[in-house]
Amino acid sequence: MTNPKSKIVRLSQAEVQNPSAERLALSEVEVSRSPKSAHGLFVGLVTLDLIYLADSAPKNNQKIVATDYTVAAGGPATNAAVTFSHLGNQATVLSVVGSHPMTQLIRGDLVNYKVAIADLEPTTDLAPPVSSIIVTQATGERAVVSINAVKTQASSASIPPDILQNVDIVLIDGHQMAVSYSIAQMAKAKNIPVVIDGGSWKAGFEQVLPFVDYAICSANFYPPNCQTGEEVFAYLGGFYIPYIAITHGQKPIEYLSCTKTGIVDVPQVQAVDTLGAGDIFHGAFCDYILRESFTDALALAANIAADSCKFFGSRRWMDLKG
Repeated sequence: MTNPKSKIVRLSQAEVQNPSAERLALSEVEVSRSPKSAHGLFVGLVTLDLIYLADSAPKNNQKIVATDYTVAAGGPATNAAVTFSHLGNQATVLSVVGSHPMTQLIRGDLVNYKVAIADLEPTTDLAPPVSSIIVTQATGERAVVSINAVKTQASSASIPPDILQNVDIVLIDGHQMAVSYSIAQMAKAKNIPVVIDGGSWKAGFEQVLPFVDYAICSANFYPPNCQTGEEVFAYLGGFYIPYIAITHGQKPIEYLSCTKTGIVDVPQVQAVDTLGAGDIFHGAFCDYILRESFTDALALAANIAADSCKFFGSRRWMDLKG
């Protein structure tokens, strides 16, 4: 595997939409909605996020008063689906939601953003996973206490038989691994592109990876026996995944496009809140990759994610920008 830091091609935001032209100012790169509505299936985690803006996270035995708060549906696949819908597409989340009274907050939020739910366990009365998030006002950094889908794992037998009908792209976040394995196989058989959100390594990913077209991973994604980015690229390349990217927050994105390695610059912004920026990146990528090259899709998705960091919470960037 070629070292992604050697013989690199650097793609700036300025070159996103016309690589043969002179570099354009970032402000001239338009973030457009899809010219044709696509349908995306987002498989994974749905949570209820309680998000607070404060001067800092509390210390032991300390009580603090937040300066702002918001409540929203959360989870990597869910936030990606909301973004995909916002960009003019149809989005469905395949997950466990259930019938607990708290799920009305989740359902209300997703209805508001035109995201459909395919509930794998509609009759369960277990409380949904809840995340408490404190965003530090001065830096936009966040502290999170949560419980993931470990208590709400569904069987592949719960998958609706027509779930991939008219679906153009699938994203998997790894939080419903048995279901994800079946969906990835089904999507591959139908030539539907499969994207993974590799936020962190999760047991069972090794079964899904042979069916993946796009592996978009964070710098915290370390498969077994991998300790460096180069080893991650080599590991994923061993599954013959043609397109791989590793994001580094505000630092450039490293990528492998078939046999070509390179770097994509990302916009530099004054962050108000970084919560969900990676999820938003994945949702935007799913939109752009349906009509753009891999590197252009990465750069345009980074534009969307950076813009979201200028606003508190995981929704206001859409509400205030329209």
